Amino acid sequence: MKVAIVGEAWGEKEEEAGKPFVGASGWVLDKALQQAGIVRSECLITNTFNFRPLGNKLETLYGTKAEALPNYRPITKGKYIHKKYWPELERLYHEIAAYDPNVIVACGNTALWALCKKSGIASYRGSPLETFDFKEQMKDAQIPYEGRRTYKVLATWHPAAVLRQWQLRPILVADLQKVKQQAAFPEVRRPSHLIYMEPTLQDIEDFYHNFLLNQPFLSADIETKDRSITEIGFSTADASRAIVIPFWDRSQPSGNYWQTLKDELTAWRWVRRICAEFPLVGQNFQYDMKYLWRTVGIPCPYFLDDTMLMHHSLQPEMRKSLGFMASIYTDEPSWKFMRTDHSTLKKEDE
Repeated sequence: MKVAIVGEAWGEKEEEAGKPFVGASGWVLDKALQQAGIVRSECLITNTFNFRPLGNKLETLYGTKAEALPNYRPITKGKYIHKKYWPELERLYHEIAAYDPNVIVACGNTALWALCKKSGIASYRGSPLETFDFKEQMKDAQIPYEGRRTYKVLATWHPAAVLRQWQLRPILVADLQKVKQQAAFPEVRRPSHLIYMEPTLQDIEDFYHNFLLNQPFLSADIETKDRSITEIGFSTADASRAIVIPFWDRSQPSGNYWQTLKDELTAWRWVRRICAEFPLVGQNFQYDMKYLWRTVGIPCPYFLDDTMLMHHSLQPEMRKSLGFMASIYTDEPSWKFMRTDHSTLKKEDE
């Protein structure tokens, strides 16, 4: 197990000890690592900045946009790290290259920024990411570098943030449990899915006969816009196959996906048949069932369970949004950042 843990900067206790994650933050980290089954002494433990900022305030490292590190985004909105601190980042990248970890734990937004050039720890934590190209960055700085170009990163809350908001601790532990799994291999592995996106009526029929029959249950989800169902998706129980049956097409002047009323009614009959024949599971699916019944009169008589309620039963202290749950239970990317249009997202899933 090769795990590197990267924090922010030294605090008072770290400065006294001359090493990262001691004192209260170190205690929180130690207990979370122990609960996740990770041995701290076997990990590389380091910081983005191996010194104590003035007054423990990261803001003292900021400079103007003209003084910013080249090729780095703001660490927070409108705030840039001063270019004079580049040697600290150079030291960090060489440390990682020498240790050659299978996974790097980015504790907090500063480490996420330094490793991935991203900001927003609440949005990116829990999902495996890749660092930016270290070799290219060093080349631009004209510095020799012998490590890999990219490394796998899993971001999580900084232990100091847990001390301020204790409700974050279960999330830290859950993320570190995922780190232990990810430490077995160096590459980012994403689940494989085959998704029918713009089906014909024949595609729907083929999908039903080839993939849905004999399934113990299906996952289902609807999207809505202007009080209408724009599309409905069905997935096999193992999530390897899915189909999206659309009823709205933004590229068409009429907004209709199906060219004729007859075709649209046939598509709705397939939806009715699938909902009538299979046990269904979905995120906040009680909302979806009501919407299907109110708008198009389609019942779901074999409703099996609601993933949001199941998660809330297991982890009542955690958030219940689909994106958050995916970061806890899956290795999917943060797909909300891939969307250019959010108008069809249900508020209940946010």
